[in-house]
This record gives sequence, structure tokens and C-alpha cells, in this order.
Amino acid sequence: MVVAKLCVTAGVTAVCALVLKSHKSELVPLCITAGGILMLLIALDYLTESIELIKQFSQAAGIDTSLVRTIFKIVGIGYVIELTASSVKDLGFESISDKLVLCGRIIIFLVSVPVLKTLYDVIVSLIGLA
Repeated sequence: MVVAKLCVTAGVTAVCALVLKSHKSELVPLCITAGGILMLLIALDYLTESIELIKQFSQAAGIDTSLVRTIFKIVGIGYVIELTASSVKDLGFESISDKLVLCGRIIIFLVSVPVLKTLYDVIVSLIGLA
């Protein structure tokens, strides 16, 4: 059902943008942005259910919640950067989009340092057991 909502929203947005392109071309970016925000809100509604399931799974498995939170931050940063970079590129500013993606990668690396430290600790403990 969520996929159908997303597809219908994308189709309606594309048709509206196509109609606006011939009459008021300056409103096309606004139409596309509104459609993108609407699709994002639809996806976020579905995402909250999945996040709750992952939280329950991580608690049952004994995984540290700060580690799960960090992984969610990394994924969230990636999605937000990609969405923004695509929107900026659609507006014709590819160089700004490329710089945004580079900055996003740097931020993701810096946020992932605690995950790397945890991975290092696990590897050291496994070597110690051998």
C-alpha cells in the first residue's frame, strides 16, 4: 500500500510539473519540491513502524542502544544528504550538489568513529579468545 501511495504521488507530481512547465515554468521547482516532501512524509510514516521493530530486536539481542542510534544517524545523514543533493542537482547546481555529497561523506565518517571503535574492541576480544 505504501508503494502504491508513493507511485501515485510521484505520478501526480510529474503530471502537475509537466502541465506547469507549459504555463508557469517558474512554479515547476516548487511543484517538484512539494511532491518530494509529500513522498518523504509518506515514507517516514512507514519508517517509524520499522524503527520500533529494530529497537525491540536490538534490545532482545543485547546490542547497545547507542550503537543502534549511531547507525540510524549514519543512515539518516546519508538519506538527507542524497535527497538534498538530488534536489540541488535538479535545480541545475551540480557543483554545489557534488560538494554537499563530499561534506556528507566526511560527516558520516566522523559520526561512524564510535562504530569503528566498537568493531575494533570486538576484534581485539576475539583475538584474545583464540
